[in-house]
Amino acid sequence: MPAIEFTAKPARPGRSALHPDFSERLIRRVVYRFYERVRADAELAPIFGRRIAPTDWPAHLERMTDFWSSVLLMSGRYKGKPLPAHQRISEARPDHFERWLALFRDTVKGECRAEAAAIFIDRAERIAQSLQMAMFYSPGSARPSSPLRGDAK
Repeated sequence: MPAIEFTAKPARPGRSALHPDFSERLIRRVVYRFYERVRADAELAPIFGRRIAPTDWPAHLERMTDFWSSVLLMSGRYKGKPLPAHQRISEARPDHFERWLALFRDTVKGECRAEAAAIFIDRAERIAQSLQMAMFYSPGSARPSSPLRGDAK
């Protein structure tokens, strides 16, 4: 895999990062390292591989970097709609979210100091829970029981 270049961009004026450790460089590093792991994961790689062609990975990584920049730095760069994109993944199951989060938590803990990692992970867990509720929950049924928040490993 080619070397990854990390460049820093300033946060949107008037907005502040959720933690002083957060920067474009850190977010890019987490996103790229996380998706390296996803692409090597026996459970998740086939799902992503069916949706993202090898030539489309650079654009996907930039979109995910923009997403996390918007979440953590309030940059406002991400303009997409995550729910419809995830709803199109017909084979998605709650346990895929658990696996995704396990890889994400591990990556973030390896790249961030503890306090920043906790914030990064909390946002990921909240987003995953919202997506999962929208995709798998229906009124009158039990809530999805996956351990999306906390110490699930």
